[in-house]
Amino acid sequence: QVQLVESGGGLVQPGGSLRLSCAASGFTFSRSTMRWYRQAPGKERELVATITSAGSTPYYVDSVKGRFTISRDNTKNTVHLQMNSLKPEDTALYYCNALVLTTIPPLNYWGQGTQVTVSS
Repeated sequence: QVQLVESGGGLVQPGGSLRLSCAASGFTFSRSTMRWYRQAPGKERELVATITSAGSTPYYVDSVKGRFTISRDNTKNTVHLQMNSLKPEDTALYYCNALVLTTIPPLNYWGQGTQVTVSS
């Protein structure tokens, strides 16, 4: 079955860094668009970053541009989110998402989330 397992979250001070990872299985990872979302308490889920199957032209929400980098390794079925210069407003539950493009219609899968807390 499809599994998306996030890791790498934790507590970090403002200005610090974290690297989130998402291990995928059960679908054709190399032909899927991978995304990171986040949801802070009391707020709607927000798309943070997207990377296509080829890894070209990643998308970032304006608030993380220049600080976060999304990457993928199609040989290991993993996607990462490198987060630098973290701010308290980055505190949220971060979710890995897969948009599987080998089906009609495309299917969406979600991980269970990993908590990121930025606080001094």
